Amino acid sequence: MDFNRLAQGRSGGRDGESIFKHVDWITVILYLLLVTAGVISIYAASYDYDNASIFSFDEFSGKQIRWIGLSFLLGLVLIVVDARMYETYAYPIYLAMLCLLVVTIFIAPDIKGSRSWLVLGPMSLQPAEFAKFATALALAKLFSGYNFNLNGSAKNYVRALLIIFTPIILILAQKETGSALVYMALFFVLYREGMSGLVLFAALLAVIIFVVAIKYTETLVIGIPAGEFGIMCMIMVLVVAMLAFYVKRIEIARNVLLWFAGTAIVEGVLSIWDVNLQGYVYFFSVIGVAMVYCLFEMLRQKSKALMVTVITAVLSLSFLFSVNLVFSNMMPHQQKRIKVALSIEDDPRDAGYNVNQSKIAIGSGGATGKGFLKGTQTKLKYVPEQHTDFIFCTIGEEEGFLGTTVVILLFLILILRVISIAERQPTAFGRVYAYCVASYLIFHFCINIGMVIGLCPVIGIPLPFFSYGGSSLWGFTFLLFILLRIDASRRSRLTQ
Repeated sequence: MDFNRLAQGRSGGRDGESIFKHVDWITVILYLLLVTAGVISIYAASYDYDNASIFSFDEFSGKQIRWIGLSFLLGLVLIVVDARMYETYAYPIYLAMLCLLVVTIFIAPDIKGSRSWLVLGPMSLQPAEFAKFATALALAKLFSGYNFNLNGSAKNYVRALLIIFTPIILILAQKETGSALVYMALFFVLYREGMSGLVLFAALLAVIIFVVAIKYTETLVIGIPAGEFGIMCMIMVLVVAMLAFYVKRIEIARNVLLWFAGTAIVEGVLSIWDVNLQGYVYFFSVIGVAMVYCLFEMLRQKSKALMVTVITAVLSLSFLFSVNLVFSNMMPHQQKRIKVALSIEDDPRDAGYNVNQSKIAIGSGGATGKGFLKGTQTKLKYVPEQHTDFIFCTIGEEEGFLGTTVVILLFLILILRVISIAERQPTAFGRVYAYCVASYLIFHFCINIGMVIGLCPVIGIPLPFFSYGGSSLWGFTFLLFILLRIDASRRSRLTQ
């Protein structure tokens, strides 16, 4: 097959000019560097002193090389396909992937408690990895609609959220929480396209409430857990801050602050006299009165910002008291992983074993590492899953701080390059799709490394291009090379 001929004409530049002249080769080089470093790291992680070749198909590295070879062919096909096809068939591709996710729920075998892998003869594929590019295409197609504006109507928000949450729900039905959480990264795309920053602020506030409420439950303050006490104090401070800086009603902020301070003083005096109010009664009554006052001012001044402040306070309190319910309904192993990550429990032999061994491996590498194939933690298999989710610890042990820095820099350069490609797109379709790719990369990169060094709970997020597995590699190849084709089409049109 003559790929060069396929890449000419209508899908290329002027006078049959090859589309390959307009491909962003810097991104391609970064891709090649990452997959090459990845297969070397997989070989190092699975090496067991038997001198097997890196190219042996009996080794994980040899199998990964086979996936990489197929990825190169896949990338070539994605490049030569007419860029307009991706926009035209975005919704059909998305619907096809949703159907595949539904089928997976019922026919996939139970592997470690989840039904997320389709077994196709000698190989297994995870549809959730391929649904990423399909969801990105669908979201980009939605935003490229005529006169589409995210803040134009509530209907537009619902349509965007429906595209994002449908695969999340289907993947959660497969009991694959980690893969489902990846799609939450697309909220950064919505923010870029006009979503209010209050949504991201609410998400950050929810994380803080969840962590504090779960972590500090043992100590009691005025009859309630210290975590809940701290969160309710934080809500009071947040209300005053929003009134002063978001609503910009200094007099209302002053009145609420005086109310909070005055009641706190009264509570302190009563506690000295051994007359203690129940903590919940105190906070609900004090915050409740403040919210009634804000509602009165909202009606009087017809201020939407005041309504946002009231809603924020009410939802924060509601979420606070739903945390324990949500946490208690999690799987036992998920609860344990969160408790270990938050240092609530120390379980070095069970839930915390992987992370502890990973940190030992990275720390033992020092500044320059122990050398290629000379890592002891990884060679003696102290770190489970070290060729997949914990591949970064192999780099840390054998290549040290310098090696991990190089890998981190390569990822940062790739992410910045994708963002640069996004900003130069002349269409909403290209821009939104590019930001979807960047969001996926940022989420995987941050969460995977956070898992390995103990900053995040272990939720099974692979490191792009490094972790062993064809599904992850192919999924990111789809994402990246479709972007390169869309960008090449833009550049070819500029020369016409």
